[in-house]
Amino acid sequence: MAWTGKIQELGDPIDQYIYEHSLHFTTEQLELIEYSKSLPGLSRMLGSLDEAQFFQVLIRLMNCKRCIEIGTFTGYTSMTIALALPSDGQLITCDIDDQYIRQDLWVKAGVRDKINLRIGPAIETLEKLIEEYGEGSFDFIFIDADKINYLEYYNLSMRLLRSNGLIAVDNTLWNGHVVDETDTSAQTVAIRKTNDFIRDDQRVDISFLRLGDGTTLCRKK
Repeated sequence: MAWTGKIQELGDPIDQYIYEHSLHFTTEQLELIEYSKSLPGLSRMLGSLDEAQFFQVLIRLMNCKRCIEIGTFTGYTSMTIALALPSDGQLITCDIDDQYIRQDLWVKAGVRDKINLRIGPAIETLEKLIEEYGEGSFDFIFIDADKINYLEYYNLSMRLLRSNGLIAVDNTLWNGHVVDETDTSAQTVAIRKTNDFIRDDQRVDISFLRLGDGTTLCRKK
């Protein structure tokens, strides 16, 4: 049976207890969550809320100032990351379009000036960022976009990431499909390939967590 780990979807008593005893939201975050849930057929694209809050802890511990998010959707994780950045911090978030992004709520939350939204194919955006900022210029990178290009996103992110920086790769359990040998869909195969590559990548220390829909943390050596 497929497994999903998004804390806002499970309804499990333990997850509900964690939700009630861990998660803290601003008014704007709550508004963006409700908006994301209201989108027909797309609400599952909202990242796990505990995962996003975990990123805030990491970003503050690492004193991050420059972050990248690959895949924006409505902008919830963007807002959450930006809230954890210092006043002179910057998040570059990229997506193929801005159809669902609630920039008005970024403004309302007071983080719009910290967020640099780039619209277009993410591979092209990442290549441009290498030209603009140079390699090794970012502290934290979150990958949560189309799965077919995950491995390309990962390798470009490794070039952009500084030594001792962190990449977080989302959906690495892919609703349990990664362990279903009968699932040979392109997206599942792409995630398996990415997981195998990261496992063997000697450039990083990794921790594959059962957080959200699977979150793999990669510290660049």
